[in-house]
Amino acid sequence: MHYVIIGNCAAGINAVEAIRDIDKKSEITVISEENYPGYCRCLISEYLAGEREENQLLYREEDFYEKNNVSLSLGEKVVQVEPKSKRIVTKSGKKISYDRLLIATGARPKGLGIPGEDKEGVFGFRTLDDAKKIKELAENRGKVLVFGGGLIGLKASYALKKRGLDVEVIVKSPRILSQVTDERAAQMMGSWLIENGIDIRTGSAPIDILGDKRAKGARLDNGEKVTGDIVIIGKGVVCNKELAEDSGIRIHWGIIANDYLETNLSDIYAAGDVAETKDIILGEKTTNALWTAATEQGKVAGENMTGRKRIYPGSLAANSIEFFDLPLISVGHVRVRDNGYEEFFRLNEQDCIYKKLVIKENRLVGVVLLNAIENAGVYTALIRRGVDISKVKDILLENYFDYALVKDLLEKKEGFRESISITGDVVKTA
Repeated sequence: MHYVIIGNCAAGINAVEAIRDIDKKSEITVISEENYPGYCRCLISEYLAGEREENQLLYREEDFYEKNNVSLSLGEKVVQVEPKSKRIVTKSGKKISYDRLLIATGARPKGLGIPGEDKEGVFGFRTLDDAKKIKELAENRGKVLVFGGGLIGLKASYALKKRGLDVEVIVKSPRILSQVTDERAAQMMGSWLIENGIDIRTGSAPIDILGDKRAKGARLDNGEKVTGDIVIIGKGVVCNKELAEDSGIRIHWGIIANDYLETNLSDIYAAGDVAETKDIILGEKTTNALWTAATEQGKVAGENMTGRKRIYPGSLAANSIEFFDLPLISVGHVRVRDNGYEEFFRLNEQDCIYKKLVIKENRLVGVVLLNAIENAGVYTALIRRGVDISKVKDILLENYFDYALVKDLLEKKEGFRESISITGDVVKTA
């Protein structure tokens, strides 16, 4: 048996471990477009901020590949999958046969689609190479323009502010974090970032990157020109699904995978940011570019590649960030516009504390926690298990609420084995 894994991040590495737990001898080949062993992509903001060294980003020990008898190919881009002949083709022309294939190619930054975004000094913020290039330019200080108020843009903004640069975040929507959390939490976090020296401009978008070969700023859709020595595009990500095109593999937003993370073609699996899987709460197919989802999907896909049949329950939106010692966790369905949902919240503006629960049919489906994150893991377990919370609904926001008060509810669910700790899985930016 020859297992081939395209991708060397959370999904790919966890797939290797799952395979080796079952199959100690078969050949495993891991192919990565990047030139680094597996690292924690979500920690590159800490590297950029100067809070971590490069070697502290490693996802596994340096001898991980040797210990697991993995053939690792770095700096190699796979451009085609040939299911009929059961082989893949790389950009350099190599043809590699497989018995079971996992596509874990992740995602890349979404572009602005405007003139000038290919100029020097314009970056996405997704890879270690991105962080290294930005860090090099940041040595000369200057001003940074960040387009996008989501997690990518704000993590880059925070890191560069920690390095002493002037940072301005520009977003088209009325608030930051519009896709991550609810309006109240976003406004509170936005005010906190402004208090700590990050400028935030809403209601504007760039239409042109200024400068000759090198970026010197941008022209906005209101006609104003803003200057900047570094431009970072943080407008979200798009799946790296191109290699599946014209292969017969079904694609939509990403590569469509079933409950076993199989594609529509036999012996081909998908996991991580590129995989389109079921959303636990909505029951719809979606892509969920989260480290936690990639980790779990990699484990399930790897196990199933060996011949087991383990069901992947689906992904759950879960984000955790911390800027200037203010933590924010948002899990599940928190931006409710439909009928049939109940919302409960507690707000302490003086201490910048906000807690909100979203409930549907006596089941917790979403939670927002700002500066009061102690029970994040408990709430997440309640959401994932879909338990009836009618008996405890009135106490879920009380300060005395903890796991002990819902332990029986959770453990009544057959097969319960969820961790109640969120901090080890959802990465926070300290």
